[in-house]
Amino acid sequence: MKILLANPRGFCAGVRRAIEMVQTALARFGPPVYVRHAIVHNRHVIERLEEAGAIFVEEAEDAPRGALLVFSAHGVSPAVRAAAAARDQRVIDATCPLVHKVHGEAARSARAGREILLVGHADHVEVQGTLGHAPECTTVVEDLGDAESVSLPRGASVSVLTQTTLSIDDTRQIIDRLHERFDRLEMPKKSDICYATQNRQDAVKALARRASHVLVIGSPESSNGMRLVETAARAGADVRRVEDETELDAAWLAGVTTLGVTAGAAVPDCVVSRTLRALEAMREGCVGLEELSGAEELLRFAISSAAFPSEAAS
Repeated sequence: MKILLANPRGFCAGVRRAIEMVQTALARFGPPVYVRHAIVHNRHVIERLEEAGAIFVEEAEDAPRGALLVFSAHGVSPAVRAAAAARDQRVIDATCPLVHKVHGEAARSARAGREILLVGHADHVEVQGTLGHAPECTTVVEDLGDAESVSLPRGASVSVLTQTTLSIDDTRQIIDRLHERFDRLEMPKKSDICYATQNRQDAVKALARRASHVLVIGSPESSNGMRLVETAARAGADVRRVEDETELDAAWLAGVTTLGVTAGAAVPDCVVSRTLRALEAMREGCVGLEELSGAEELLRFAISSAAFPSEAAS
């Protein structure tokens, strides 16, 4: 069996920045540091930060008054910020800058009196945060069925925004249908789907062209990881998702001659490495590993010192 490794894969700039912000807060102020929601959707990342003193909560109300509270990479609504302020919590905002961009688009569209159609998964924490910036004029569109049934006048002034971690192909179909239904449809000047999501989907398509089987490493809670599974399947590959090497299935690998491997944007390199070693151990006949060429990701999001409180919360 030959293993083909997707490129790019694993951590994106927004994930790396969010994790570094929690680590910096722990180093500067000491534990405990509270984090609203999983900082990124990966169990290994969460466990490592918990060992260092991070405490994960679902709402600001779950953290003590005056606590140091980090907002996750997925972003929050104004209501969540208000809840933290009401509890005198010192906030560190680790929202991905690309999610902040979508929040700004929602606020500007609302001020302009436009209706907003937000393409995404209604139960995803990122969508809930974006929705909270303009709840009175935003409708979530999850699929083509919603695009068909959303009720607005054909001549309504409409802005379309998207969750950053969607499938590009699925989103294109939905937006095409919305364009057919509404005459005054406005799109962002630059796509809301993040560069890392697009690059990883392009990379998994390249894998599927050369490998009959594709293994996606990632959490079931990770939207971008699950979209990789869907993309590989749509490209014709037999695809499986595992969170780490402990979930590998030797029976699935029986007879496989070429295996493609990729990882979602919240997966640490160490998990990818452990999974590759386990695959090689399971198949003693492995003839090597080839890393495919792909988009070079040079983007890094800087962390300003102003993002941190001048002193720890009491």
